[in-house]
Amino acid sequence: MGKKRSKAYLVLALGLVALTLTACFPGENPVVRTPPPGGSMAGFLLGLWHGFVAPFTFVISLFTDAVNVYEVHNNGNWYDFGFVLGAGILFCGGGAGARGRRR
Repeated sequence: MGKKRSKAYLVLALGLVALTLTACFPGENPVVRTPPPGGSMAGFLLGLWHGFVAPFTFVISLFTDAVNVYEVHNNGNWYDFGFVLGAGILFCGGGAGARGRRR
């Protein structure tokens, strides 16, 4: 009986954690895929650049409201792909450091 009760508590705890995490998911931004006033929408190359400078932009955004990490006026998936690729290149170094040195 004790093992069944501990499994039930484990399932309940995991369910509460999952519910808590899914409650934190962001909703849809109504400004996405709308052109900014007087400008053009951000695409793949701008997403790549924004991903590359994201850590620096994040630090600056902590001290000012004029700087955002993510451009909401973007063209969708291509901007997202560029952003993730840029952040991956910055943090992973392109994979060159993963190879071991042979002697």
